[in-house]
Amino acid sequence: MVDATVVEVLAEVLCATSAVLFTFIATFSRSPKAENIVQNIIFALLIAAAFVLWWLPTLGGELWGSDYLPRPLALFCVILAVSARMNIKGENVSFGANPHSIGRMREEE
Repeated sequence: MVDATVVEVLAEVLCATSAVLFTFIATFSRSPKAENIVQNIIFALLIAAAFVLWWLPTLGGELWGSDYLPRPLALFCVILAVSARMNIKGENVSFGANPHSIGRMREEE
């Protein structure tokens, strides 16, 4: 049988690694190939984290002192994995004003 503590550490490592990669995705986006590879790695890490987090309560393990938290976090990992595969390539998806466009409008006035 697998020790719940090992699964807890595995879940934390998977989540932390994907969070660090997600943070630095802009650095990797300088090369389309590197960006695609990192997106695939983030996707795989988050899906693995979701499985591990879903499995954790069945072993009697807890995450940060809560036996309720792992399953909602597993669902969140799946949502993040899907968003990691979305490749918007700098498209303006909000269509709202941003500091750059406001600065340009002020300069034009």
